[in-house]
This record gives sequence, C-alpha cells and structure tokens, in this order.
Amino acid sequence: MSASVSAPRRHPAPGAGTVAELVRAQWHDPRPGGLRAAGLSLTRHATAAAAAARAALLADLLPRGAEPHIGVLLDNTPEYPLWLAAAALAGATVVGVNPTRRGAELARDISHTECALLVTERAHLALLDGLELPVLRRGGPGPGRLLVTDEPGYAELLRPYATAEPGEVTVAPPEPSRRMLLTFTSGSTGAPKAVVVTQGRLVGAGSALADRFALGRDDVHYLCMPLFHGNAVIAGWAPALTAGAGVALARRFSASRFLPDVRARGATYFTYVGRAIQYLLATPPREDDADNPLRLGFGTEAGPVDADRFAARFGVRLVEGYGSSEGGAALQHDPDAPPGAVGRAAPGTDAAVVDPDTGTERPRARRGPDGRPTEVAAAIGELVNRGPNGFEGYWKNPAADAARTRNGWFWTGDLFFRDEEGWFHFAGRADDRLRVDGENLAAAVIENTLAHCPGVHSAAVYAVPDPVSGDQVMAALAVGPEGAFDPQGFSAFLAGRTELATKAAPRFVRILPALPLTATHKIDRAALRRAGFRCPEPVWWTPYEDVREPGAGARGRAPGTGYRPLTGPDLAALLARYEAHGRAGLVGGGPRPDGWSPAPSRRG
Repeated sequence: MSASVSAPRRHPAPGAGTVAELVRAQWHDPRPGGLRAAGLSLTRHATAAAAAARAALLADLLPRGAEPHIGVLLDNTPEYPLWLAAAALAGATVVGVNPTRRGAELARDISHTECALLVTERAHLALLDGLELPVLRRGGPGPGRLLVTDEPGYAELLRPYATAEPGEVTVAPPEPSRRMLLTFTSGSTGAPKAVVVTQGRLVGAGSALADRFALGRDDVHYLCMPLFHGNAVIAGWAPALTAGAGVALARRFSASRFLPDVRARGATYFTYVGRAIQYLLATPPREDDADNPLRLGFGTEAGPVDADRFAARFGVRLVEGYGSSEGGAALQHDPDAPPGAVGRAAPGTDAAVVDPDTGTERPRARRGPDGRPTEVAAAIGELVNRGPNGFEGYWKNPAADAARTRNGWFWTGDLFFRDEEGWFHFAGRADDRLRVDGENLAAAVIENTLAHCPGVHSAAVYAVPDPVSGDQVMAALAVGPEGAFDPQGFSAFLAGRTELATKAAPRFVRILPALPLTATHKIDRAALRRAGFRCPEPVWWTPYEDVREPGAGARGRAPGTGYRPLTGPDLAALLARYEAHGRAGLVGGGPRPDGWSPAPSRRG
C-alpha cells in the first residue's frame, strides 16, 4: 500500500461496543452467505476482507485535514454495506445521499456534510452533472475524490489493498463515540437535517433488536428499503451484524420480486416503512404465498388491519415500532396492545404526550363501549421524552439541536395520544396538524378511519387553506387502476364513523390509482399539499353554501353530507372567493387540463 496522506493510525482493536469490532469478528467466520445479492454471495470472511480493502483505500484517498466523511450515492448494491463496514473499520462516517434529490438540493446535502469522498455508480452520474463541488474532481491529486463502483478503474484502484486486514489502517480510532453515520431527515419542514449516529448507538440499536426478536447466526436479513435511510441501516443491517446473521440485498423495493427474492436468498427477517406492505398486499394472491422462509417483519405504519391481512396471507408476523431517527424517543410494541396502538414507552424512556405550546400533559383518551378511543381530539399532543435520551445532535445545526431538546426534553415532532390504559397511538407529524373552524385535528387519526372505507386501498389526509381562515380537510384516496369513487357510499361511511371529530370529514376528495410516494416509500405529503384541489385527477367536494361559515351550522353545509364533482365553473367560483378574502396566494396547484372531467362514479 502507498503511504497515506492522512496519516492513518495503526492500533489495537478497540473494546466492545463498536461496529468495527463486529466487522472484525466476521474475519474469522468462514460461513457462506455473509452478503447476498443478485449474482453474488460472499462468505463472512470475504465480506470483512472486502471492507478492509476499502478502509485502506479510504485512508489513502482522504485529503489531509478533511472530515472523514464518505458520501454514498448508491442503490442497495453490495458496495453500500461494504462501505458501511469500511467506514466503521477506518473510524470514518458514511453520509447517506438520497438519489431522489436533484440539482441545488443534492449539492446542498453533499456540501453541508463536507463529503471528502463520493462513492456512486454509473446510473447516478447524471445527477451530478453541473454540480460545482470539489468532491467531484476525479483522478490525480486534489481536495476530493469520486469513485464509480461499476467502472473498470474501480477494481484496479482496489487491487493493491486486497491483502489489508480489518483494523490495520484507520483514519480515526473507531471508538463507541466515533461518528458512524450522517442520515438525513425527510425535510418535510425545511432543508433535511443530518442526524449524527455514532458507532456505539448503532451497536446498541442493533443489539436491542437482535435480542428482542431472538435474531441469530442462522437468520438472513433482507434489506429491501433504501440504505440511505436510517430504517434499513439501523433496523436491518446493524441487527444482522450484532446477531452474526447474513445480509441479502434488493437493489430497490419491488412488490412483484419480493417473494422470489426472499425464497432465493433464504431471508427470514425484513424491515419496511410506509406503504410497502400495502403494495405487497395489492399483488395478485397465489396459493403458495405462505410458502416462504420469512418469520418476521419489523417497521412502521402498516396498521393493524394490513398487519393481520399480511400474516393471514403470507404467514409472517409484522411488528410495528416507533423510534425517532434521532434516537431521542422510542415506543415498544406489545402483543397485548389494542388495535391501532403503537405500544408503551420503551425501557428507560419517560414518554408523555404534551401541549406543544405549554408543555402540560394532555388528558388521556377514553375507550368507548365498542373499544374505540373517544375524546381523542383533546388528547392529541406532541410526544416528548422527559428522561435521558440517545440524541447525538445534528451535523452543524445548533438551532435545530436546541429546538429538539428544549427545556431538557426531547421533542419528537410527532403527534400522539395516550389512552387511559397507557397505550400510545400515533396521530401524525406535527406539521400534519389541521385547524378547522378553530378545532385542532390530526391527519393520521382521520386517515386510519378512511383506510377502512370499502374500495379504498390507502388514504392520505392533509390541510388546504379555507377561503376565510384556517384550514379545510382534503383527502387523497387510492382506489387502484380500475377503481371508482362512490360519493353516496363514502358519505354513508362517514356518517357511520362516530369516532370522527365533527370537523374531520373531508371537504375535498382527490381520487388516484395510487398515492405518490417518496424514495423511502412514505406518502409524499408535500406534493399533495402543493397541488391541493387544483390537480389533474378528479376531485369531489362538499360545496360551501356560505363562505362566511364554511363548517357545520345553520348557514353552512357540513362536509361529508354530500359530494359532487369539482367542475371547472366550481373551481373558478371557489378561487374567486379566495381572491375576495386575500387568500389566493395560499392556494396551490395550477389550472386544470383542458377537457377535464371527473371519473365516473358508482351509484348505489
């Protein structure tokens, strides 16, 4: 190997509690299946050897004095977990770069996190065109490096380091407190923040999940969620390392390839987020669906109805959990939890639901005769952890750190309510709160109801501005490619849902074949909010009889009492009302396409 320009250290392996130690343990493990992907199967030893080669290369490529930050702009290819392991061995940091970002936003992510090396593949090179970043300089001496893993020169670059051993060369001591990951938040309320995850926190999270689910050396973790997101690394890759399990990769999530992949790679455990479970349930049923090696899935937002359907069809138990990507608060699932509840506070967590303005604890929801929570609206608040927490900060964002940890508590930014038996129920993101006629509503609570409507595959609820003040409720309903909207049936369904608050019925309903999703398979609420009711798809609405009183009352028709298509003339008249009250600038979307007309409805 050539001498390193960053003066790498050679020192004994650190003590317990580091990802580096777990990677080094693979060096002495000859078992097959350490890393499985399309056309590839590496033993545990070969996986550790490949990581060691990349760690040594990293030490030679990093500019002197630079932060040892490696931007990884890859799909779930074998190179991704190899660079995660290499960073752990070298005491460096992986920055998960989101390939759905573009232009100035992508450049901002890379420059803000001070990436001194960028690892990518040819499929993503076009994303970098025109970006002015030092790290994009390729070849020769310079302040940055760009490595393209599927170009011939990459293998040649690695060849001199093939004999490196794990821990032989580092750029910083791989201690538990050493920064291991910078993983970006969703950015729904501003520019994405880079969350710091140390080696110690990653090991702790992996160990906790491995112990909780009795994961072991014979398990194979199927990573189908994107590795640039914390879910796949913290809940999938880290538990595999701590348990000594194998790792199987899907380049991208695919509902149609899910079961063939699982069977071919012998996967026993997987993680999910967002609507992945709904996509799997939407695939055509087969008699052999339950003939698969999976025993457990762990994730969020599947919902109790879909979890039961998934278990009945595929024979796989889904366990829902809640944990902020910042590590500041966690709720633990309990099999005795009532339907819709996430769980109770995790051990060591002093969780509470509080008024975000005053910090006072919200009253608890009661349970009605039918078992459903009642008095929910008054119970909703922000989930906080008032005890010790694992939040390690954001990268160079002290204002965001202070907002997250104000008054000595960790504020999650998520809305919950707690019932009288102590179970926590998710109610949405804090920015998904709506205020209709002076009443606060939580989008997730309404969504959970709408998702049970016959013919509705999934639902998203969000605020659109009211013509006079506050918000109105809009819902996007996914009905499938062949579906249609039954306005009378929908109204009847709403009338029968006594758990809905009086203002919670949607004023506007957008009908789509499927909901728009982000790269992490979460509903793209920002796109839905931007379009509002000025979107190309059909929109149904309950018209305002009197714009001065848009809610229920003597002069205003209550939402949910009857829906009709939002026609071109309706839209023009509605926009005129916004203009009259000086609120036209709040209305998103754009003009409807020429010839727009609503989809046919079902009567009956």
